[in-house]
This record gives sequence, C-alpha cells and structure tokens, in this order.
Amino acid sequence: MDAEFEARKKELLEECSVAAEVFERVMPRLEQFLRPFVEHLSRKEQCQHAQTFVQGLLSDLEHKNAESIAYRFGQERMPLQWFLGKSDWDHEPLGHELVRQVGEQLGREDGVIVFDPSGFPKSGRDSVGVARQWCGRLGKVDNCQVAVFLGYVSDAEHALVDTRLFLPKEWTKDPARRKKAGVPKEVRYRTRHQLALEMLQQHGETLPHAWITGDDEMGRPYWFRRRLDHLGEQYLLAVPSNTQIRDLEVEPPEYSGTGRPPKRPWTRVDQWLASLDKRDWTKVDVRDGSKGPLVVEVIQRRVVARTDKRQEGHPEVLVIIRYKDRDDRRVLQTDYYLSNASPDTENTEFARVAKAEHRIEQCLQRSKSEAGLADYEVRNWKGWHHHQTLSLIATWFLVVEARRGKKMDARDHRSTNPRRHQRHPAQTLRMRYSLPNPTPTRAASGTQRTCSPLPLEAA
Repeated sequence: MDAEFEARKKELLEECSVAAEVFERVMPRLEQFLRPFVEHLSRKEQCQHAQTFVQGLLSDLEHKNAESIAYRFGQERMPLQWFLGKSDWDHEPLGHELVRQVGEQLGREDGVIVFDPSGFPKSGRDSVGVARQWCGRLGKVDNCQVAVFLGYVSDAEHALVDTRLFLPKEWTKDPARRKKAGVPKEVRYRTRHQLALEMLQQHGETLPHAWITGDDEMGRPYWFRRRLDHLGEQYLLAVPSNTQIRDLEVEPPEYSGTGRPPKRPWTRVDQWLASLDKRDWTKVDVRDGSKGPLVVEVIQRRVVARTDKRQEGHPEVLVIIRYKDRDDRRVLQTDYYLSNASPDTENTEFARVAKAEHRIEQCLQRSKSEAGLADYEVRNWKGWHHHQTLSLIATWFLVVEARRGKKMDARDHRSTNPRRHQRHPAQTLRMRYSLPNPTPTRAASGTQRTCSPLPLEAA
C-alpha cells in the first residue's frame, strides 16, 4: 500500500509541471493583486520597492533578503535595504488589508482561528527580541527570535494572517538595547498568550469563526483558556501529556461521614488514557496523510483540569485524538486537547478542528519555503515587521493563485488536468513568479528550492 501511495504521489507531483506560457498573465495579476496594498504607501518609490520585494520573495532565489532581491532585478541594494529596514512606512494598514481579504475570500461561519508561536534561529544578540529561549524549529532552547502567528482555516483554504514579535523581559528592561533596535517606547512586555489575545481582539470580527485552537504551548496556561471562555470564544487547545485532570464521569470515593467529602483523584491525561478500553474509541474518517493512509480515533470526556495555582478549574471536555497506520494499526501520534465546547459536540467536529490546528504548520512551511518568511537579515523592529508583512502578503498571493488554479478560468470549460498545459516535458518551468531581467548587475545567489514540496493535503 505504501509503495502504491508513493508512486501515485510522484505522478501527481509530476503533473504540477506547467508550461512557460501559463505564466504569461501571472505578472499582470500580481501587479493587480498588490494594488490595494501599495496604495497605503505614500511615495511612488515605496510602491515600486514593495512590488520589487514581493516579486523577489516569490522568485526562485535561495536567500530572499533585500540584497539578493535587488541584484536579481538589476538594482542597487541600498535603496531596497533602506526601504525595508529604515523607510518610515506603516506596515499595519497593509496588514489590515490582508486580514480583510482573507476574511472576505475564505471566511466561513465554522472557520477556525489558529495561534502558533514559531522561532527564528539567530547567531548574534543585536537582532530585536533575540534571546535564549525555546525554538520549536530546532527542538531545543537556543538563541532565536520568537513570533506568535495567527492563521485562518476554513473549508476554502488556510492562510497566515498576522504576527506579533515576542519581546523577552530582558529586552523590555534594557533601554539602550531597545533604542538601538528601534523598539517603540509604548511597547511593553507581553506574554505570547497576551499577544494572541491582542490579535484576536483586533481581527476576530473580520475573520468569521466558530473555534479558536493552538498547540500545547498555547493551551498549557489555564488562565488563557479561562479568558477565551469569558470572551465567549469556543476553543479546542492542545495541552501537554502531563496535564492533571479529574474525570467528572467517574464517581468520587465513598464518603465516610466525617470530615470533608473526598474528591476524585488528580490523574495525568496520559495515565488516564492508559486505563481506557479499546471499545471507548470512536473511529473518524479523514483524508490520508502525506506518508500514507491513516486511521483517526477520538475519545472525549467531561473533566476539570488543575490550574496553575493547584486549584480546580471550570468544567471542560478532554479530547484525545490518536493517529494510527491503516495497515499495521500502529499508533503514530497522540494529541491531547481541552475544550469549553458542549459535551454533545460530535467527535467528527473535534477531529475537524484538530486538523485545522495542524494546518498552521503547513502555512508556516509554505511561507518560509516559498515566500522567504525566515530569510530576513534586518535587525531592528521596523525592518522585522516590514519583512514579515510583505512575506505574508506574498504567501497570500500564492494562496490566491492556488485557488484560481483549482477553479481555473470561469470561461474555460476544458478539463482542469494540468497536463493539457504541457507541450513537452522539456519546455516546462518550475512554479515561481518573477520578472525576467535581461541585464542584471550581479548574478543571483542561487536558484535551488529551499525545501522539499509540501504534502499533498497541504494544497
């Protein structure tokens, strides 16, 4: 089965090769796409630099920083570097336009807002926000910057929408370091969860949604889940395997008649899981994963979790989802979640939202590999936000183009099979977007892919 799956996957990827003439209209579409964004820039040269930079982010450059992009298009590096790191333009209006477009084109009433912190490894100490902290990209504590990303997932598509740079306490308490990095005076210390709540407050009404979700870093603090509950938000947040719970569906120990009535014992969720019977699980059908067929099993139970102050929290639903190989039935992954949803919620709905939580990883991978999200070489606050905003816009263009490819031209009633665009395999091109440059002043730094293709279900 695995060999057949890989062979079919290879065939599908080969069909993604597209003839050169397919891209004849890409650049006019990109120019039109950027128009609502660049109109927020005050000067003509800023608009031109923004268009050039986004084209570079979408090109096949190996390192998509300002210098490489400038040389790719035969320009001097200093003006583009100044535009990115020093020019006084506000990134927020461009970000608001991005949120508006995502909400308008992908918005669904049952949409899911996803929060996920992501690390950017750094070697020095001058880059804004850099410190020794947990870096998920490296899987360890190391020198890095950390940003909290907001993603949006619906049955239409999934996309990154906004981001906030996490500024550690050592930065907020160092005026000289803040000044050197250009951190605004009004910026104060905010936890990663507070940054997520700020983005939710700012964009929640623009992005129709029924759920909030995130990884176990987001779900770990009890106060964050309680805050979402008070805001009237329905959440399904991953929690660590050592989270302490009390099962509300288990009778407490018998009362002896003296003293305080006994309570149900605290149990780690992974230990509670070990006591379950195979018949307690519900099988849910999902699409196959990138590495082969999967079986998803779900169980839910009403519980209360232990708070940070070792007290009993509000009633929640514990949801455990495990992924098994369809052939040999091995458990490949087990995820634990807590939710304030009704206990009557279907397991299929929990599985849908959990799958949306994993989509943010695909969003980040797409943005880092295809739109240069992590390729910046700026060190200050302004430059970091400029680069991130333009990269998110470039990624959104990829999403728009992918959706257009799925729908094809409304006036085109021919088959949507990509092979009809191919004249001959030797005349096909890789899917990258950039203007031809007949007279570059310096050769590009590279033209290789920065990572392997995404799993099929990421499309």
